[in-house]
Amino acid sequence: MKRLLALVLLVAAALTVVAVRADQGMWMPQQIPQLAAKLKSLGFQGDPQAFADLTGQPMGAVVSLGGCTASFVSPEGLLVTNHHCVTGALQFNSTPQRDLLTNGYLAKTREEELPAGPGSRVFVTTRVTDVTEAITGGLDPKLSDRQRYDTIDVRLKERVAACEKQGLRCSVPSFFEGLRYFEIAQLEIRDVRLVYSPHEGIGVFGGETDNWRWPRHTGDWSFYRAYVGRDGRPAAFSKDNVPYQPKHWLPVAEEGVKPDDLVFVVGYPGRTQRHQTHAEVKATTDWSMPRSIRFAEEQLAILDALSKKDKAIAIKVAGRVQGLNNGLTNTKGVLEGLVKGGSLDRKQQQERDLAAWIDADPARKQKYGDVLPAMQALQEASLKTRERNATLGLLSSASSYLGAAQTIYRLSLQRPKPDIQREAGYQERDWSRIREAQDRLQRTIDPTADRALLAWAMSKAAALPASQRIEPLDKAAGLRAGIAEAEAKGTIDQYLDRLYAGTKLADSTFRLGLLDKSTAEVQATQDPFIALAAALEPLAESIREDGKALAGAYAKLRPRYMEALLARAGGLVAPDANSTLRVTFGQVKGVRAKDGLFYEPQTTLQGIVEKHTGEGEFDAPDTQLAAIKALRAGKQTPYLARALKDVPVNFLSTVDTTGGNSGSPTLNAKGELVGLLFDGTYESVASDYLFDDEKTRSIHVDVRYMLWTMTEVDNAGHLVREMTAGPKR
Repeated sequence: MKRLLALVLLVAAALTVVAVRADQGMWMPQQIPQLAAKLKSLGFQGDPQAFADLTGQPMGAVVSLGGCTASFVSPEGLLVTNHHCVTGALQFNSTPQRDLLTNGYLAKTREEELPAGPGSRVFVTTRVTDVTEAITGGLDPKLSDRQRYDTIDVRLKERVAACEKQGLRCSVPSFFEGLRYFEIAQLEIRDVRLVYSPHEGIGVFGGETDNWRWPRHTGDWSFYRAYVGRDGRPAAFSKDNVPYQPKHWLPVAEEGVKPDDLVFVVGYPGRTQRHQTHAEVKATTDWSMPRSIRFAEEQLAILDALSKKDKAIAIKVAGRVQGLNNGLTNTKGVLEGLVKGGSLDRKQQQERDLAAWIDADPARKQKYGDVLPAMQALQEASLKTRERNATLGLLSSASSYLGAAQTIYRLSLQRPKPDIQREAGYQERDWSRIREAQDRLQRTIDPTADRALLAWAMSKAAALPASQRIEPLDKAAGLRAGIAEAEAKGTIDQYLDRLYAGTKLADSTFRLGLLDKSTAEVQATQDPFIALAAALEPLAESIREDGKALAGAYAKLRPRYMEALLARAGGLVAPDANSTLRVTFGQVKGVRAKDGLFYEPQTTLQGIVEKHTGEGEFDAPDTQLAAIKALRAGKQTPYLARALKDVPVNFLSTVDTTGGNSGSPTLNAKGELVGLLFDGTYESVASDYLFDDEKTRSIHVDVRYMLWTMTEVDNAGHLVREMTAGPKR
């Protein structure tokens, strides 16, 4: 009990300490009141306690889209997020004859608003509760690694089940590497509709050339609307549904921001790895990242060639291409920052300092001395089959056919079990989501692209060494260790001929119908992809079982590792991002990115004109160029920044963000909307592993550019009026 009390006090210190740079840290909302003095010095005019009230203003207006962030900007459920966060909705509603990905979309009336597609969600966080004692309290230290994993797993599922009896969607993520657990309760809105998205020449201006780069001139915004049943409760899509009426929405600051202004970003950052060990990060830089870069480039080359030949394929693979491109540039930047930028060396020194601090005191050595060596041993053990395990996963991600078959087959195995014993992701609470994903798959599945990517992935499997073969695939396809590349290609082609000729999984009726079938009924279809999924399942299950034992071992070590970090730092450690609601703040500032190169903090319309080439990634629409010309000729606009003598487009700030923050509202010191977070600079991306408090900058789209475009270019004045009219909440 004394140790538990000390641990609670230690973590409480981490949640309340203020003696750190304010622009480092994706803070939990309850931490913000403790930063009141720092905020006041930066010009904050509100009550810091407001950020701890998840159902108040502004926190009640900020929502998750399940991978991106959005915010309510009107009392009629209007949501603003990033353009790249609605790519799926644009793709879902596109055809070669009506290409919304290229031309954008604007609903002039509520009746014209388009369904974002099956599986689209808006999550409104309503409650966060500390449940650490319920999850890890009273664990017998004599439990085996697997027993520890199973005990925690059951407790997590029980908490989620109890929480969801209230009609909410719940999760119980860990913070501080398993030291604390918080139960997150969210309202889950299931009817999401596309309202407005600008032309790609605005929303994706600069493309991959400018991605993660500065100066930037991208209009990365789009709008959804959330709908519910007439009773005000979440409901599936129906024409009878009505706009959701949030209790809070963000007022728009039409005056925008200027250099040195205080800004907040509220959102759902995905993952950071700042508390990984040096060995874990080094394995990432030595193997995972170079492999990811190489594989992304190879897949993009395949998809680019296919897309140039067929517009329909280009539309179907647009989301995959966007994800691969974004991940590729990000991974290159992280790798460069960790190795060339010296972050990996600094990480190693930090760990050496921690080890020395532990060894310097007998009590600390007894308490923590075994942690780092034990984690090192686990890391080394995990490397033995990483090639095989990663390649097995590559097969599933490359082929939508195989991925669907594996989902169907595994669901059939899980259904007969009691719900508490089903694997996470296959419990009854997940069945509707699985069905929606398989339904939505119809808009992206393509046999030509799928076969090309699966052939590529199988070539990687064919090249595996003898000690790491995927034996069920070898047996099914006729591959073997040491097979020559040319022979492997011919063997793979013959096997794929049989697979794609015999499958019915491209038929949505057939595919969806299998989701309710027993394992025997699924196998009785004799679909070749189902047969392959069944053959691969024992190996996949074996890997999952090994992973559970490993997770159980880490569940005993990581909290102690984190406890040592917190104790040494005096509590000055922020929790890693984990897709939960966070608040970060900083200032609008430029940065000296490299020797002789300084990034100014703002860009303007002039940069669009200068970059415009009329083709490719720098092809601004004629309507926008005409509007800029009219502005230059003297047309008045309230969105002009006097100091810049132009309409501002994007700006930099020192806030601490990562993936998942995309679409997050950027707020001024009054809590008003001044922009949207959408990217970071190339020099910043390694901060996911080790924060750089000098060079880290996030990129935002200025609300004035959004309003100017909506008013002067896209004839979306009705949405501007909806956002700016009425009471401020």
